[in-house]
Order: sequence, then structure tokens, then C-alpha cells
Amino acid sequence: MTPVGISGAWLRRARVFSDTRGSFHEWFQGAEIRAVAGHDFGLRQANCVVSRRGALRGVHYTATPPGQAKYFTCLSGAMLAAVVDIRVGSPTFGQSRTVELDAGQHTGLYVSEGLGQAFLALTDDTVLIYLCSRQFDPGVEHAINPLDPQLGIAWPGDVVPDLSEKDSAAPTLAEAQRLGLLPTYTEPTT
Repeated sequence: MTPVGISGAWLRRARVFSDTRGSFHEWFQGAEIRAVAGHDFGLRQANCVVSRRGALRGVHYTATPPGQAKYFTCLSGAMLAAVVDIRVGSPTFGQSRTVELDAGQHTGLYVSEGLGQAFLALTDDTVLIYLCSRQFDPGVEHAINPLDPQLGIAWPGDVVPDLSEKDSAAPTLAEAQRLGLLPTYTEPTT
């Protein structure tokens, strides 16, 4: 697993075994998550999202506590994933990193509790699946506007973003901080 440049987020490239019948790869390995995160993932929910080109989802995060770690992979199509450090006091607070996930790369993205994530579908019929360490609880779910210039996310200029009403109306990072909605950074134990 390779760090993406924000503490608590890693990219995993799967080893793919191919023959005349097709291919096989392990898209999730709990032992690898434990090695980098320092604890078991604790799978509680699995989700599947199908998006058309331009669908922009996020920046989403869960209040800490309880927090919610997520592990993402793209089964069909392609997307640009953004990880945003929204942890007040973090050395990389307010910074973002992007990685492309597509069905041909067989990559997975692990995002720890306290980080925000957003996804922009680059193709029609993009299928994203993700594992969650906790069940969805609308009472602790939050969003930051993914087009907030302070985040510095380099969304591609050739894709017109289509946001939900919730994400369009979401506060900026500065507004969320002022409202006390952001998690606090704690030093990693590993």
C-alpha cells in the first residue's frame, strides 16, 4: 500500500492473475489495512454507487467519534478520487490529494476516520463499490462543498461537475470549521 500524501490514506494496487478465461485479483486485504492503519478494518457495511460522467459526490465525512473508515474500488468506468484532510490541527489540514481509480488498474483507496473524500465520475456507468467500518448514521454524516477553492482539488476542466442539492449547499471548509463540524487531528499510533 502506498501513502497518498495525507496521513491516513493509502492506495493499493492489486496483483492481477490473468489467463484465457479472464482474470482474478484480491481487491481487499484486511491484513494490509491492519499493517498500515494499526487496527482491523471492522467491516460493517458495503455500498455500490453507479454514476454518469460528471457526477461529483462529496466531500463527505463522518463526525469523530464515531468516525468511519472506507475502502473504495472502481468496478467499471473511471473516476477521480479526492482525499481531503479536514482534521483541525493536522500538518496537512485543508490539503487534498487526488488519485484516479478505474476498472483496468485494479486499485483500492483506503481512507481513515476523520478524512473527507469526494469522487468525480469520468465516464458514464462508473461503478464504485466501497466498504465501511461503521454503518451509515445520518446524524453524524457531514459534507463540505467539493468546489471550495480553499481545498485546491484539481478537478478536470473537461468534465462538468453535477452535484446533489446537499453537496451544492454544503459549507466551505472555513464555514465547517467555524461551525465546529470538523474532526480534530490526533497523532497516528503506528
